Amino acid sequence: MKWDANKYTNNFSFVHKYGEEVLKLLEIKPNMRVLDLGCGNGELTKKISDLGVYAIGVDSSEELLSVAKEKHPTIAFMKQDATNLVLDEPVDAVFSNAVFHWIPETKQAQMLRHIFETIKVGGQFVFEFGGYRNNQLIHLALERSFRARNLKYRMPFYFPTIAQFATRLEEAGFEVREMSLFHRFTELKGEDGLSDWINMFIKMPFQGVDAELKKDIIFEAVEDLRSELYQDERWYADYVRIRGKAVR
Repeated sequence: MKWDANKYTNNFSFVHKYGEEVLKLLEIKPNMRVLDLGCGNGELTKKISDLGVYAIGVDSSEELLSVAKEKHPTIAFMKQDATNLVLDEPVDAVFSNAVFHWIPETKQAQMLRHIFETIKVGGQFVFEFGGYRNNQLIHLALERSFRARNLKYRMPFYFPTIAQFATRLEEAGFEVREMSLFHRFTELKGEDGLSDWINMFIKMPFQGVDAELKKDIIFEAVEDLRSELYQDERWYADYVRIRGKAVR
């Protein structure tokens, strides 16, 4: 998918700011090499570099990588797909924030195998992404708006339980050290925060939908959610995250 890199950077900075907490799971060692998988605009890659390690950023979006390279010219960034990840030499750790829910369930095993091969024996794998029932209120409201127009809403994300993802990790060869699933009610920016969020992140279900019809569907869903997600004149998203650490 194509990203509006400037809008993403300016209006959705909470994505990488929340990711700073995930960095605390990394055990930093001298001279280690860390891959930021799905680095986006490079903000967390820079945070990793600031820890005193050699950081590498990988993403599949040319739009976001162009921002990352411009803002952080001293860091190595490259374009790759997480499901076909290949590096010249393995790294000591792979870090990933807000990425794996974008990968189709049918490609999760392939992705984890590639990540496993990218990490040195004994190396770390630290991650956070959308977990079971992530943004459930939003997706249900959109589904209702689609159904009212005799359209099918296709869930575009993979939101596993802890047990489901832990099993996939173990099948790929990892030893799971810790995992948690938690709710994080997340404030969105501006009076149009929720509709902006939907327009930025929910794209696949609207493929082939007329622009005016899309606008009507989003408006109806947003109004449907106002009583639950609009509080104190601020919009929120009902995030649920999986956070964890595994070792090769």
